[in-house]
Amino acid sequence: MKNFPIVKSRRLRSTPYTDRIETHGVSSYTVYNHMLLPASFKSLESDYEHLKKFVQVWDVAAERQVEISGKDSAKLVQLMTCRDLSKSKVGKCYYAPLIDDEGLLVNDPIINKLADDKWWLSIADSDVIFFAKGLAAGNKFDVEIHEPNVNILAVQGPRSNDLMAKLFGEDVRQLKFFNFKYYEFKEKKYFVARSGWSKQSGFEIYVEDNLAGQDLYDYLFEYGKEFNVKAGCPNLIERIESALLSYGNDFDNRDNPFEANFDKFVNLDSEVNFLGKEKLKKLKQDGITRKLMGVIIDHNKIDMYCEKTLLDNDNKVVGYVRSATYSPTFKKVIGIAMINKPYWDNKTQFKIDINDKIFVGTVCDLPFI
Repeated sequence: MKNFPIVKSRRLRSTPYTDRIETHGVSSYTVYNHMLLPASFKSLESDYEHLKKFVQVWDVAAERQVEISGKDSAKLVQLMTCRDLSKSKVGKCYYAPLIDDEGLLVNDPIINKLADDKWWLSIADSDVIFFAKGLAAGNKFDVEIHEPNVNILAVQGPRSNDLMAKLFGEDVRQLKFFNFKYYEFKEKKYFVARSGWSKQSGFEIYVEDNLAGQDLYDYLFEYGKEFNVKAGCPNLIERIESALLSYGNDFDNRDNPFEANFDKFVNLDSEVNFLGKEKLKKLKQDGITRKLMGVIIDHNKIDMYCEKTLLDNDNKVVGYVRSATYSPTFKKVIGIAMINKPYWDNKTQFKIDINDKIFVGTVCDLPFI
């Protein structure tokens, strides 16, 4: 498949760090929440190997925030997600799928509770702000909704603890997963969360001052030399191996949370009110007919620009691959696929057409690693 450049415009927003990541050798971009998101630097495989051994600084400003504040903010946030947030605490981060009135997925943000009446929804790639504003208007909620000027830097990899402790102090090592706290560096305070789109350990720094963020970006490289720090980005290989799902790729508004394996985040027995609750109760009672599974394909290359159909020996549809890549660890193509019920048992074999050649693959559990 031929690659084409992304043409920049005001609609496709740069980030405060774009000049810096280009100096550090970004080699490709994707588009995420109408912004530039780096997709690779040296190469996908080289970036992957470095991420698993050292530490990287990521420009993930495209992970935008939807700030919801005001008297009815908790009601609105709860209405949007099937996860029970009635006992949520300030300083905690909650992975919380957003659901529409049909019980279908709208987004899967991290919801940060800043105060009892102030929340940041750190969103995946869809226009959640319009969803929130529509619900607020329709329900006449007393809330304010806007996109704050927050541009996240992620510090990811096994040496991320060492680099962050060097800047923010040893206490940052004690920050628990999916918690956040404010730390000071160079007389400025930064919102730091123990989170990130990799399984290699790391942090996300929610920066509210563009100039401070640019300075911090530079300091991370200055302080990180001894840890072999490099610029990086969410890595396709690492995230598929770890089964870190991507809204718009692995699942979207066609799918419900049970099909995406989000069962533990669907709290149907609580008293809280959220969109699509009755639809989800019926889905749970009736059972689903497909779900996301892993697939391993006996080949060393695949281009994913649309779903790829999987067939059994009788040419019946097994399912559809939604994301895939070559894995240096498995020496094969691995992917995330929506598999139909008769075939979602482990070790079900299938056929797939890749560049007009037929290859064999096997259904497996997620994650791969």
